[in-house]
Amino acid sequence: MLAFTLRRLLIAIPILVISSFITFFLVALSGDPLGDLKTHQPPLPPSTIAAKRHLLHLDEPLFPRYWHWLTGLLHGDFGPSVKQNFNIGSQLGHRLTVTMRMVALAMLLAVIFAVIVGVISAVRQYSGLDYAFTFTGFLFLSMPSFWLAILLKEFLAIRINGWTGHTLLYTIGDSSVEDKHGLAHVQDIAGHIILPTIVLALISYASWSRFQRASMLDVLNSDYIRLARAKGLTNRRVMVRHALRTALIPLTTVTALDLAGILGGAVITERVFQWHGMGEMLINGINDRDVYVVLAWLLVTAFIVVMFNLIADLLYAVLDPRIRYA
Repeated sequence: MLAFTLRRLLIAIPILVISSFITFFLVALSGDPLGDLKTHQPPLPPSTIAAKRHLLHLDEPLFPRYWHWLTGLLHGDFGPSVKQNFNIGSQLGHRLTVTMRMVALAMLLAVIFAVIVGVISAVRQYSGLDYAFTFTGFLFLSMPSFWLAILLKEFLAIRINGWTGHTLLYTIGDSSVEDKHGLAHVQDIAGHIILPTIVLALISYASWSRFQRASMLDVLNSDYIRLARAKGLTNRRVMVRHALRTALIPLTTVTALDLAGILGGAVITERVFQWHGMGEMLINGINDRDVYVVLAWLLVTAFIVVMFNLIADLLYAVLDPRIRYA
């Protein structure tokens, strides 16, 4: 197990380096990051533009610029921002915390609902409940995340807040401007996180529940499940200890592979709800042609995806004792 883990981590290093260079190359060719400064009114002194160009290493060729960024990254330096005079690493931690609390909660809810709905649909195949779950699954799967977010803001948040007479569901921001402490702070965070989490969870749950249903049906028709029932085991024991445990392996794979898509969906969701997280950071970096900001988002996202896929691989042996790693 340890050798397998180390081997996967070593493979991830060149993947991260290659993907970062491709992104660096594409963003560097997308335009001049100092274009706005050159057209600024009144015109800025040439010395100011030259100093900014030197700060961003734009006066160097492409490969030395990339090597300078890569060596600085080893010391925790993600590079300077184009538009603002701050180090990207100083804001990365806070923005990552804001985004991951939404993504982690959404994935947890999506997995729980997907397992429950998938198991019920498989056990009661072709029943009215199965058809209802299938319809709702495809309905949420076909909805764009931004449209679902707007619907929840307009019809759910406004009506609930109107019925209660208090602002329980917030539609803008990841937290309130005023400083709150204790239980008030927890309630404030919860009020801001509910709607974005529902958006991400519903869209992810829709596809995962279909995978769980198909996997559960395949396991229920296997020979070892028939043998377990023939040995007189209770239906609950057969379903939980034997069928469900094995059927979770495909869902684990799909969840790990879909993490990149969820992080991409979080960018849109943050934009709709005006969260100040990694999504806003990426969009601002693209608009400003800020290669270092885009690279920071890519590197952090790629690292999370690689580590999550590694965890998923290790979970296979936990879910199915027959799996062993050399």
